[in-house]
Amino acid sequence: MTTPKEKEKAQGNTEKPAIRVGFFQLFRFATCNERLMMVVGSVCAVLHGSAQPLMLLVFGLLTDTFIEYDIELNELSDDRKECVNNTIQWKRNYTNHSPGTPLNFSNFDNATWEMFTPIRNRSCGVLDIEYEMTLFAFYYVGIGAAVFILGYFQISLWVTAAAKQIQLVRKMYFSKVMRMEIGWFDCTSVGELNTRMSDDINKINDAIADQVAIFLQRFTTFVCGFCVGFVKGWKLTLVIVAASPLIGVGAGLMALFVAKMTGLELQAYAKAGAIADEVLSSIRTVAAFGGELKEVQRYDKNLISAQRWGIRKGLIMGFFTGYMWLIIFLCYGLAFWYGSSLVVDAGEYTPGTLLQVFFGVLIAAMNLGQASPCLEAFAAGRGAATIIFETIDREPEIDCLSEAGYKLDRVKGDIEFHNVTFHYPSRPEVKILDQLSVSVKSGETTAFVGPSGAGKSTAIQLIQRFYDPKEGMVTLDGHDIRGLNIQWLRSLIGIVEQEPVLFATTIAENIRYGRPRVTMDDIISAAKEANAYNFIMDLPQKFDTLVGEGGGQMSGGQKQRIAIARALVRNPRILLLDMATSALDNESEATVQEALDKVRQGRTTISIAHRLSTIKNADVIVGYDHGRAVEKGKHNELLERKGVYFTLVTLQSQGDKALNEKAQKMADNNEEPEKLSLSRAGSYRASLRASIRQRSRSQLSNLIPESAVPIAGDLGPRAYADKSKDDIPEEEEQELVEPAPVARILKYNIPEWPYMLFGSIGAAINGGVNPVYSLLFSQILATFSLTDSDAQRREIDGICLFFVMVGVVSFFTQMLQGYAFSKSGELLTRRLRRLGFHAMLGQEIGWFDDHRNSPGALTTRLATDASQVQGATGSQIGMIVNSMTNIGVAILMSFYFSWKLTLLILCFLPFIALSGGFQAKMLTGFAKQDKQAMEAAGQISGEALNNIRTIAGLGKERSFVDMYYAQLDAPYEAALKKANVYGACYGFAQCVVFLTNSASYRFGGYLVRQEGLHFSLVFRVISAIVTSGTALGRASSYTPDYAKAKISAARFFQLLDRVPSISVYSDKGDKWDNFQGNIEFIDCKFTYPTRPDIQVLNGLNVSVKPGQTLAFVGSSGCGKSTSVQLLERFYDPDHGRVLIDGHDSTRVSVPFLRSKIGIVSQEPILFDCSIGENIKYGDNLREISMNEIISAAKKAQLHDFVMSLPEKYDTNVGAQGSQLSRGQKQRIAIARAIIRDPKILLLDEATSALDTESEKTVQDALDKAREGRTCIVIAHRLSTIQNSDIIAVMSRGYVIEKGAHDQLMSLKGAYYKLVTTGAPIS
Repeated sequence: MTTPKEKEKAQGNTEKPAIRVGFFQLFRFATCNERLMMVVGSVCAVLHGSAQPLMLLVFGLLTDTFIEYDIELNELSDDRKECVNNTIQWKRNYTNHSPGTPLNFSNFDNATWEMFTPIRNRSCGVLDIEYEMTLFAFYYVGIGAAVFILGYFQISLWVTAAAKQIQLVRKMYFSKVMRMEIGWFDCTSVGELNTRMSDDINKINDAIADQVAIFLQRFTTFVCGFCVGFVKGWKLTLVIVAASPLIGVGAGLMALFVAKMTGLELQAYAKAGAIADEVLSSIRTVAAFGGELKEVQRYDKNLISAQRWGIRKGLIMGFFTGYMWLIIFLCYGLAFWYGSSLVVDAGEYTPGTLLQVFFGVLIAAMNLGQASPCLEAFAAGRGAATIIFETIDREPEIDCLSEAGYKLDRVKGDIEFHNVTFHYPSRPEVKILDQLSVSVKSGETTAFVGPSGAGKSTAIQLIQRFYDPKEGMVTLDGHDIRGLNIQWLRSLIGIVEQEPVLFATTIAENIRYGRPRVTMDDIISAAKEANAYNFIMDLPQKFDTLVGEGGGQMSGGQKQRIAIARALVRNPRILLLDMATSALDNESEATVQEALDKVRQGRTTISIAHRLSTIKNADVIVGYDHGRAVEKGKHNELLERKGVYFTLVTLQSQGDKALNEKAQKMADNNEEPEKLSLSRAGSYRASLRASIRQRSRSQLSNLIPESAVPIAGDLGPRAYADKSKDDIPEEEEQELVEPAPVARILKYNIPEWPYMLFGSIGAAINGGVNPVYSLLFSQILATFSLTDSDAQRREIDGICLFFVMVGVVSFFTQMLQGYAFSKSGELLTRRLRRLGFHAMLGQEIGWFDDHRNSPGALTTRLATDASQVQGATGSQIGMIVNSMTNIGVAILMSFYFSWKLTLLILCFLPFIALSGGFQAKMLTGFAKQDKQAMEAAGQISGEALNNIRTIAGLGKERSFVDMYYAQLDAPYEAALKKANVYGACYGFAQCVVFLTNSASYRFGGYLVRQEGLHFSLVFRVISAIVTSGTALGRASSYTPDYAKAKISAARFFQLLDRVPSISVYSDKGDKWDNFQGNIEFIDCKFTYPTRPDIQVLNGLNVSVKPGQTLAFVGSSGCGKSTSVQLLERFYDPDHGRVLIDGHDSTRVSVPFLRSKIGIVSQEPILFDCSIGENIKYGDNLREISMNEIISAAKKAQLHDFVMSLPEKYDTNVGAQGSQLSRGQKQRIAIARAIIRDPKILLLDEATSALDTESEKTVQDALDKAREGRTCIVIAHRLSTIQNSDIIAVMSRGYVIEKGAHDQLMSLKGAYYKLVTTGAPIS
């Protein structure tokens, strides 16, 4: 994939990405409308933010009132004083001595001395405490109402604006990715792009939605708080502020670190995500080679680094949180100590002013602290935006949607290569084309031939302008194609590839992709020209049949013909056939070839082919070798030259001669093998019944009402199929599972119990801090009403020391909590990802056929669901324990001091809790819809990115972008709905606190007056409960994560609990020592679970003795590959049995059975690792030495080629083996099968994709590999089949004739017909 240098560069890049996007750049896509919304939202947030400082002014007055009242009570409790004319005076009889008598000082004790000092002017009797409190209560209510309205607008406007912007970002990102040149895709893995589309864009959303409003609100509170402080008492404010930079520094550093860690964590996971994507996309290969556990290991290895970053992030957050608490408590101590000296000694402040100043600064600091999580969200958003915006801003080198470039009025169709040199961007060191010069005349058919890897396909990709040549140019009618409009250029070109890509929609839609706005008649005529019409009309739903993910429901030949119809519907000037017929059997090939010959007339056609039958009638043949065109001419001329072409021809024709001579002798009467098709309908019904019975009950209840089961057979295939289609949504509904019980989530976290225990202890202590703080605070207030100043000083010093202690304890416990929970959470995430991946790989193959389990959807699920489950454990538990202890301690304390007041306040707690719970409920509802809606979009994007070449070739980027856009509407609507509800809840949650205060102070005033409650206790109870209430609110603000977590977990458990019908991991089942390889199919019937209406096998009977070779022949779609899949136990037959050495396959242990089978398939799937590792993949049960690899490679005729590469066996093959030619891939696959040393060898068209020269070597390799093994060959080329022991001719799912080649030829049945019509004639 990348050279070491590039890798370093890539890593260097991602060190930075954390922050290459400024915060305001996140809003670059906002329209005026959204800007207005954000401005209004911000104004509301600012006003909302100023509410709390406003409340402080009220609070200061209120405190002074209380203290004054208390002092009055204290004074009057001295029975020598009395209240006269609203001032306190000494009682008359004490000071009333007769003026004449001398004073006898000796009778005076101190108390009486005091009386001669006149009493400071204290008023009394004026203060009606209850009336005052009522007034204050009204202030509170007013502020509360304003807060509700502001809170609602601030949130809903921002969330709405963000939803609009995010929708735009998604659109822009996807449409830009679709415009990128193909070279960019070579260097970027599709899994990574999918992850970016789901996770990273969500991170941006978090950074520009409600978080901004909340941040603004808190920031305003911070500013206003300081203003109150400075206006009311600048000395104390300065003292407190002197310490505050320490807090700011902490917050800043924290945000910085967290952003960086998030970037690194994302990057670390993207790698694992790419692995998961690769493995799930090639699940059949993994299953066949028993690589499940190895893949889980490989995935797990890549999870470790993501886990490490997550834990570090938690530790750092814990450290900084602890540090901030420590500083805050030290500040408390300092402030109260200095402030009280100002009140008591200097008399500059009233106690109320002290509180206003202190709380002003405190609230300011608290809000700054609470604003820091927002900063974290902003930083994460900026980190995620870096890559996304860079992609959006990147100008594609070849922009497929640009209007630029001119369009020719008339196109002749002359194509010419002038000295073209080219290497793929992902492998700059390997030259693919080297000074290539070729000209293709219009209207002629030019064939490119040559060994694999010689640059034939590359040349075709240059004509389509997937890449631009590094030197030289490609011209069309003398115009450099770089100057032409791309869409127009590609619209002239029809391409049929060897491995055609179909999209997961209906056949008609697939053909319609060829040209927009094409009528049904055109589609039908294109299908007829491509010889696809007949087989399409045989399907129950005709043109509306769904082809499945990647066309997986169609056989190779059917896919190929649909692809040809798709190319023809374009009515192209230039037809590129890249081995268009190689994957077909002879009969289909003959028909397809005939179709192609028809459509070639009058078009410029370039055909790459390995079968000479397809090449011979070309007008010009160009021989390629090592990236140059070495010879050019007609068939006969080139044969005389004895060059590349000559060797290819001689190799191929020797094999075919013998066949043809035999066939020619018997070419007198052709018999049709069609008599059997009558019995089909009856057996079809029976098998349908059987297959229905076998489907799992759960699905069944969705598809057919219970009572309908017996008559399902009579529903007929159409009814049944339509039904299943309509009911898919219902199944989806059922998939929206009940949230998982927390107990079960915790069960998966059990190994981390020590971490969780210590974390919880830390959290509990942290929770106790708030109530302790309110205790200390009210204690200080109480000191102000003491009249003895020495006692006052002593009390105050003691309290301040206590603050310091609490701070130190808090520092350590916060750190403990942060580390312990992040550790347990990350371990859980990793464990779940591993288990989930393990469970996915353990499902039977049929499960992957379901559209909901497409690789894209599954990768997304691993990426997001597993990390969301952390929200239910880990830090979440910390929050809960924290809040619980907080509330518990507070309530116990309050009841102890004043139960009446406590009961009143507790009446409000439910509201506070309710608002939190309500918020949670709403958001859970949305989490479901969001997820679903985005999954639909994710599937479209996944399909588009995986098949980007095909889409580019068809010029269909625009329509995929449109489909994606359409899918984005639903999540957008949901987000708008969410905005309002969320806003209302937020406003409510915010205003409840104000209302609580208003009621409780009013009642407090009553208690103080009527029941003589000490006023400091009123403050103690109220502050204890209100702070704990906000703690509860904070816990409930975490509830959205919690809710998401439970749903994600439930999805996960659904996956973990699913019992696959064919279990890969269990050791149950028969195993035996002397495995012979004796195979029998007895009356096998089978339908694919996703297409129950198409009977693929219809009573297959055939057997092979150990060491024999059985060849399946038949037209595409007759069930050849299916029978092989039954043998591998990818599926089990619905009816009938497969016997292996006399054991029923369903009873044999799956790993054991698969370990005895080696498979080489038509489109071999390689993994994105080195050639050596790919070969090693053949046997995952043991360590394989280099010597074994080399000997296997030699047997597969691969060794010499590998040794010619710069990195030999360590050469990376690229994603899906894209860096190698087909022949090379095929030989690696053969080496992989050989190293397994299987008893049974399955060759599924193993040589069809090769040119003759490679085919010869590969065929030799296969012949060697077959010795002494039972072998099943599926092939379309008869030359590969004729020396098999048994040839079974299949049609429509059963064997119509079988025997050795000569027997069958003398039968003059279907086989004979196949040989005579389809054999290449040379």
